[in-house]
Amino acid sequence: MIVKMHKKATQQDYEHLIKALEAKKFKIRDVSSDTVKIFGVIGDTASLDIHDVKAYEGVEQVIRVQSPFKQASRTFKEEDTIITINKDLMIGGNHPVMIAGPCSVESEAQLDLTAKFLSEQGVKVLRGGAFKPRTSPYTFQGLEVEGLKIMRRVADKYGMSVISEIPSAEHLEVFNTYTDIIQVGARNMQNFDLLKALGKAKRPIMLKRGLSATIEEWLMSAEYIIHHGNAEVILAERGIRTFETYTRNTLDISSVLAVKHLSHLPIIIDPSHAAGRWHMIEDLSKAALAVGAHGLMVEVHHNPETALSDGAQSLKFDTFESMMTQLHHLSNALNRPLK
Repeated sequence: MIVKMHKKATQQDYEHLIKALEAKKFKIRDVSSDTVKIFGVIGDTASLDIHDVKAYEGVEQVIRVQSPFKQASRTFKEEDTIITINKDLMIGGNHPVMIAGPCSVESEAQLDLTAKFLSEQGVKVLRGGAFKPRTSPYTFQGLEVEGLKIMRRVADKYGMSVISEIPSAEHLEVFNTYTDIIQVGARNMQNFDLLKALGKAKRPIMLKRGLSATIEEWLMSAEYIIHHGNAEVILAERGIRTFETYTRNTLDISSVLAVKHLSHLPIIIDPSHAAGRWHMIEDLSKAALAVGAHGLMVEVHHNPETALSDGAQSLKFDTFESMMTQLHHLSNALNRPLK
């Protein structure tokens, strides 16, 4: 349920209503802006009569939220959520961001080489896998905690932020220590124990769409995180599983438009995992910017032929540099400069 106060409502009117709702065991989430005083009532609001709420002094409008993902919905919060990373980078605004790095952290030398190059290209967020939950138990599983430590050292050296994928809730403390954004992989999108734990995280969460998840299921997973205390959720479309076999997954570019209509949360596109083929990344990235994605996350490797994971979808340095030039041209033409 959403309650909008009159412009002339006093702070006393507001506090009186809040106190009454909290006495009935409802939680309150204030989503006011500079121009309107508005808040959400969280809980089993079916038992709450709209007319009873309207009777309070200062109340202008009361709306029931029909969507199952109440706090993630655009109805609940009309303005876009903008998430600030390390005080100087905003995800969700009018400037799409580039997140880049190798699929896996293989060594400090490898990551240092990549981060130096990416920072020179203006990339502010370094991605890399430290824990690698792989389909096969025989493939490279990552450097784990040591990989996170390497990422932190290298990112700090080049003034970058860190994003990496968390495998389970037991690692939350170490991810709070070494990362700036915690990524939830596609296979963990409906790991509800993990999502609940991430509600207590001290970092923004990037939630990847599950392999076969509907948009509503994806947003419901975001709702878990928000409901348990963390409203800083970034959605990531990385392709879904269809009958097509040419690409690794099928990029659902329309999900950007759907999410922006249904939700206030920022959404980025991961074309690397969607395509699985490096030569498709640039054009898919252009398409993502054209439909209004708030950012991109791509894989880059100094020598993809020797990469320990996902070499086929990783861009070489010269290819990434060329792509960035084209993306800057496009984003400037769209009046949404790439950051």
